[in-house]
Amino acid sequence: MNPVFVIGHRTPDTDSICSAICYAWLKQTLTGREHIACRAGQINAETKYVLDYFDVEAPRYLASLHPRLRDVQYRRVKGIDAQLSLRRAWQYMSEANIHTIPVVDSEGNLEGLLTLSDIARFYMEDQDANALAASHTSYRNLVDVLNGELVVGNLDGHFEQGKVVVAAANPDVMEGYIGEHDLVIMGNRYESQLCSIEMNAGCIVIGLGAPVSRTIKKLAEERGCSVISTPMDTYTCSKVINQAVPVQHIMKRSGLITFRPDDLVEDVKKTVAKKRIRYYPILDDNGKYIGMVSQRNLLDIEKQEVILVDHNERDQAVDGIQAAQVTEIIDHHRIGALETAGPIYFRNQPLGCTATIVAQLYRENGVEISRQAAGLLCSAILSDTLMFRSPTCTPIDRRIAEEMAQIAGVDIQSHAVTMFREGSQLVNRSMDEIFHMDYKYYQVRGRRITVSQITSVNQEELDAIRTPMLDYMRSCLPSSGLVMLFAMLTNIIDETTELIYVGNGAASLVHAAFQTDNGSDSVVLPGVVSRKKQLILPLLAALEQGETDEL
Repeated sequence: MNPVFVIGHRTPDTDSICSAICYAWLKQTLTGREHIACRAGQINAETKYVLDYFDVEAPRYLASLHPRLRDVQYRRVKGIDAQLSLRRAWQYMSEANIHTIPVVDSEGNLEGLLTLSDIARFYMEDQDANALAASHTSYRNLVDVLNGELVVGNLDGHFEQGKVVVAAANPDVMEGYIGEHDLVIMGNRYESQLCSIEMNAGCIVIGLGAPVSRTIKKLAEERGCSVISTPMDTYTCSKVINQAVPVQHIMKRSGLITFRPDDLVEDVKKTVAKKRIRYYPILDDNGKYIGMVSQRNLLDIEKQEVILVDHNERDQAVDGIQAAQVTEIIDHHRIGALETAGPIYFRNQPLGCTATIVAQLYRENGVEISRQAAGLLCSAILSDTLMFRSPTCTPIDRRIAEEMAQIAGVDIQSHAVTMFREGSQLVNRSMDEIFHMDYKYYQVRGRRITVSQITSVNQEELDAIRTPMLDYMRSCLPSSGLVMLFAMLTNIIDETTELIYVGNGAASLVHAAFQTDNGSDSVVLPGVVSRKKQLILPLLAALEQGETDEL
């Protein structure tokens, strides 16, 4: 059974990361099934400090949930050598119950593909007597399909000239149709054997298990004629001998359709839908063959099960969320427009932090909270509530944070200040990096905006980035596909936010939302520290009513 991914939003903050980790631990304890904490973006400095402090590994990075070929249960069918006989290839394909087999070299490079249809076509089409020579059939293959023994000759040699002849006539008649280098199938008649060698045949096949005389052996060696002894009669020999042809003679070499493990299943489906081929080879990053995938494999793929934490809107979810099966949502934000195929467990509470809900779930299920889990949960609550300063903070958040701090053995005041300082080190970072450390998209009436929040305990640090951040926002707005960009420069200690913005109608929208005098590109909002509760609600309400100069 595949593991379940537990993942936060695309711009992971401390709450998103810590809640994913702790909830994955809880679910694995409760169900015994593997749950893996994941992240949909890069970890910010504050979160990195928290993970390092409590010695917890960062969650796995998950760029997309779109299934790829590596997620498909494809067949790891072993490839065959190009010199293998058609008989052995047929047996191998029958035993493996596969209609297409890859032909590879000693280093695993794909040389061609062989299908049951190719073998059937070879036998059904009228093959002339020169097929063995034309395909450079090895004596090893000939001996194998004839269940015989090479009495004279080189087992690693090849039959490369001449035709196949059945010596059913008298020796004096045989002289008229046996040519130089021919392969002659015969019985135990000494005269026919001698005649064939004297006519410079390349190989004679002596059937019925007849012993080969010393004279024939000696003469064959002198004339360079190979001798194969077989228990089969001449009819059976002539019927099976073309099975010795090597697969390289009929395999498909050009126009091969191959895929890589990282190829999107959706793209692969579009390609194979246009073809009437059952199996396709998969090559690794070095071009080496690793397996075969069929159209049925692509249809049978299981959707990845996912638990979302700290978000419930499609725009904020990891790419490809529509291709996954969402089984749970644990969140403290407004309910967005994410749809699911069926009913799921949805825990949504008006609290200051998702980690608070996760801690409650530990208590409700009677699961002991370890020091590491308590440390992460406490840090997440302090981060999301800005050390209890955010209006989203509830008495429940504060009580649970204090309980977690006691288990983790940390002082809330000193831990929070250090955590915020680590996270607000804005010096030597690009405006692009700073803007995208903590930002979210929102959409109203088909219009999309984004709001970034940049927090610091140092006002000088915030003042220093104000002008370059505005320049950055102006430069990227035209190509962003958004109507407006906002950035909250939040001083955690002073509990004040300067909101800067760009976009046609942004100034009038801010005025309508907060009923305050504001400049063309910024406004100071005392007491505003929460994006979710103090900024987004009035901003989206004004946008919903169309209160902008643009509208």
